[in-house]
Amino acid sequence: MTAEFEQKMRARFHENAFSLHNHMRLGRIDDDQAEIFLDIHPDTLNTYGMVHGGALYTLADNTGGYAIHTDGRTYVTQSGTLSFLENRSSGTIRASARVRRRGKKTALVDVDIFDEAGVLLATGPFTYFCLKEPPKGEH
Repeated sequence: MTAEFEQKMRARFHENAFSLHNHMRLGRIDDDQAEIFLDIHPDTLNTYGMVHGGALYTLADNTGGYAIHTDGRTYVTQSGTLSFLENRSSGTIRASARVRRRGKKTALVDVDIFDEAGVLLATGPFTYFCLKEPPKGEH
């Protein structure tokens, strides 16, 4: 991935009001990989005082989406499964995504979510559908 394309991806993240509203920060991004952090706040918690499952799923989907978009094509989420293993009530959690397979129209991404100590909190595969190729000369 070129430095210019990475800057474009980072700028796109900072224009994503939903991610910013949900206290997410883009970490590392590289070919077929992405990392996003979620800072736990009172409004990310469920009634049990733990991170809401919807916040974890959103974090996973966003991270997978950034990893899959590193080839410059346009994708939408086709499906995703997230297995919740543990949870946290404070601190920062990190999602890490890696493209497992790219096809002509669909792609598979593995996503893992960790706490600050590296404990696996959630994991799962996400499938993305390719809508269109990148403009010529981009990526």
